[in-house]
Amino acid sequence: MANRDYVRRGQGSRKNTKRKKAPSKKPWKMGFLAVLLLGGFGYGLTILNNDPEPPVTPEVKPTTKPQTTKNKASLPELPEEEWDYVKSLPNKEIEIEAKEQVISAVPYIMQCGAFKSLSQAESRKVNIAFQGISSKIRKKEGSSWYKVVLGPYKLKRDAEKDKHTLQRAKIEPCAIWKEEQ
Repeated sequence: MANRDYVRRGQGSRKNTKRKKAPSKKPWKMGFLAVLLLGGFGYGLTILNNDPEPPVTPEVKPTTKPQTTKNKASLPELPEEEWDYVKSLPNKEIEIEAKEQVISAVPYIMQCGAFKSLSQAESRKVNIAFQGISSKIRKKEGSSWYKVVLGPYKLKRDAEKDKHTLQRAKIEPCAIWKEEQ
């Protein structure tokens, strides 16, 4: 098969590179139009400014007989209120039965990270301390992991409260578990 020259193939015929002259614009026409518009605007403002003030109407003095009695007689009476909730709502009492909090025999703990190096675990502990929450670093025997642990909590609700505080401070992930004994 014969060799082909792909470089030449991509080149098309050269177009005329001479640029056409832009039609010459006459700036004095635009200037004249702008002056004419500004003059018309100014003339309109002076015409509006020279208008006479509107005529003042004389005040109407009330007559000796008030005409409101006729209007009152022609108005219908106010309807009676059909709803009784306006009177009954302030007298209502709502009874709410709160569930008793279940205190677990096994306390809850929250783990906020497991790290291979002690320095990483200590930096997480410092970040948690800045939020006003105390934490501990635990290392299991035979393991090389350092765990940052909060708690123990008697109620899971308290652990959730601290977890949300840490989430707002962008300290994640934290998991709540029952403590192993």
